Amino acid sequence: MTKTGIKIEDVHLSFGETEVLKGVNLDIKPGEFFAFLGPSGSGKSTLLRAIAGFGPDPRGRILIGDRNVVGQSPWKRNVGMVFQSYALWPHMSVRENVGFGLKERKLPNAQIRPKVDAALDLVGLAHLADRMPNQLSGGQQQRIALARTIVVEPEVLLLDEPLSNLDASLRVQMRRELLKLQRKLGLTTIFVTHDQEEANTTSDRMAVLDGGVIQQIGTPQELYDTPANLFVANFLGTANILKGRVEADGAAARFVTETGDHLSLPAGMRSSGSNIVLRPQNITLLRDEAPNTLTGTISHKEFLGSQIRYLVNAGGTEMVVDQSHSAGLDWFETGTQVFLQTNTSSAVVL
Repeated sequence: MTKTGIKIEDVHLSFGETEVLKGVNLDIKPGEFFAFLGPSGSGKSTLLRAIAGFGPDPRGRILIGDRNVVGQSPWKRNVGMVFQSYALWPHMSVRENVGFGLKERKLPNAQIRPKVDAALDLVGLAHLADRMPNQLSGGQQQRIALARTIVVEPEVLLLDEPLSNLDASLRVQMRRELLKLQRKLGLTTIFVTHDQEEANTTSDRMAVLDGGVIQQIGTPQELYDTPANLFVANFLGTANILKGRVEADGAAARFVTETGDHLSLPAGMRSSGSNIVLRPQNITLLRDEAPNTLTGTISHKEFLGSQIRYLVNAGGTEMVVDQSHSAGLDWFETGTQVFLQTNTSSAVVL
């Protein structure tokens, strides 16, 4: 299958007087697995549907390869879309569902059957070709929806929260299979999800959206380690945010919290900002005071198997601290005064 990139240039889209996409610009590389991540109402599904050609035409340009597809009918864009509900025809067999798009394209029956067989082989369900959709599990229905989409050899694969109807354990299995299939085909793929774990484990890069605006674009690691703003920091994982100010003294700098605590900042870190972001795993709990510490009291603890999660009240701010668990580890009890040693080399000032 052909590898095709996608460019989105200054795209605006409104429903009535409500603007839901506000000047979106994006460049998706050929063969890339790209995710649109954001909360409900952020505009991620609207942007996906604009690429597919469903709904009103936006202002701006959407290029698939070198073709501006704004204004084109969906079937002329050569994209394949898998919906959240799978949208299988209940009165058609698996084979008929997968071959439906080829039949609509007026392909001869002699060409349809081998293409359908190849698509079913690709998703590992050739043995279910004669079953009806209601005889399949949720995971099997999802694979059939994928087979029906890829059999028409689209340039781009669009996935609108395709795993949301599956239970938690099956979602983990299916996202691995989805990524494996995408890598095998080399097909440019856009995956819409509100689940950060799904986006982190599948995508090469992602765009975080909120309020119809792209907040940041990058690899999962880049967005987690160096969020561009507080929204991204909070949306991607758990973030402890302390308010205060940066004070510089020559080459040295420190962050002074609202309660007067001082945290030394490493050389080269951003020298201005009113917030410092600390991830739970970058804080160590100590029983004795040490340099670069905050004072707090354990207010709650949770055993999560591989780690213990503590909530610590530090000067009126609730901090989340994760500590790796091992057998025989001495836990901190609720009500214990502790000192939070911060690894500010992994912190971000915003």
